[in-house]
Amino acid sequence: MSTRSGRGAIKSYRRRKTGLEIDLNQEPGGENRELEGPSTQVEPQQVQASQQQQAVQMPQPAQPATIDVEAIVDDDVVESSPRAFAEAKNNARNNARRNRERTIVDVDLEAESVREACNADMAPKRGGKAPVPASKKKPEKVTNPLFEKRPKQFGIGGALPPKRDLTRFVKWPKTVQIQRKKRILKQRLKVPPALNQFTKTLDKNLATSLFKILLKYRPEDKAEKKERLLKRAQAETEGKTVEAKKPIVVKYGLNHVTYLIEQNKAQLVVIAHDVDPIELVVWLPALCRKMEIPYCIVKGKARLGSIVHKKTASVLCLTSVKNEDKLEFSRVLEAIKVANFNDKYDEYRKKWGGGIMGSKSQAKTKAKERLLAKEAAQRMS
Repeated sequence: MSTRSGRGAIKSYRRRKTGLEIDLNQEPGGENRELEGPSTQVEPQQVQASQQQQAVQMPQPAQPATIDVEAIVDDDVVESSPRAFAEAKNNARNNARRNRERTIVDVDLEAESVREACNADMAPKRGGKAPVPASKKKPEKVTNPLFEKRPKQFGIGGALPPKRDLTRFVKWPKTVQIQRKKRILKQRLKVPPALNQFTKTLDKNLATSLFKILLKYRPEDKAEKKERLLKRAQAETEGKTVEAKKPIVVKYGLNHVTYLIEQNKAQLVVIAHDVDPIELVVWLPALCRKMEIPYCIVKGKARLGSIVHKKTASVLCLTSVKNEDKLEFSRVLEAIKVANFNDKYDEYRKKWGGGIMGSKSQAKTKAKERLLAKEAAQRMS
């Protein structure tokens, strides 16, 4: 049993070996070919002779025909060699790849589909605004290749940053802070009429004409006074009489001006609007109206002070003018008296000032008023 099984295994091994060495490109020999038996030793001369006879007798194998894969129907069966099958497979793959690359597009159909898509996008949707058409692209700026772009680096040790407005980050002096807070408080709080009248100042054109007159009657400064006294002393030493004519000048000083008003010698009183404390001059308009003397309120105590060679002046007064300026002075007096102050005193003494809130508070109050008006309209309807 052991010997038979061993011989069977050897025969099957030989069959497998011979099956692997078959060339499929050559035509097979006889169909009833017997299985090879055990190997026998053959002389090399006999082997060569047998090979020559086989070469003469057997015809040369024909080249396998190429297979047209596209012409084959699914139900057909084709016999081919492995080499021809591999070539046909590669050709089919190449043809499929070329067909994929060569995509045929109908231009008219494509353009129509694109147009329909654009119209659908641009159409206004329900309950929404129509889309804004896209802005045209700006043409690209042509840059010179000779000039290389070098952007600045603002890091540590780099370029200096550009200057910025740092007003919001400045810690202002205490005096400036107090001035600004005081200004805001005057706007927010309600101001009584006696103080609110100092916000009604002379308009620009009338103030300009008034200051032109006042500049003609400026009092002498220290240098002019010194020169006048020297001339007077020289004249006295020479025994000459000096004519002491009193010049016509602007009078200043609160006490002095008050005295001139009470004596009814003043023809025009000019009061500054920013006197601090305001109680120094708050009673002057009432006194001028009682004495029927024209008065006006102008902006800037420093502007009044520059006329009389001082830093500031709270009030100025004119007692008389020259003959050549009387016509112009009368026009200014009439405009001040009629249009602005003396005749409107009763109107100003009833008007309160201030109460101006910030932008946020104003927006809230307006919203409340609108809501109340809406509720009232609903009740009426």
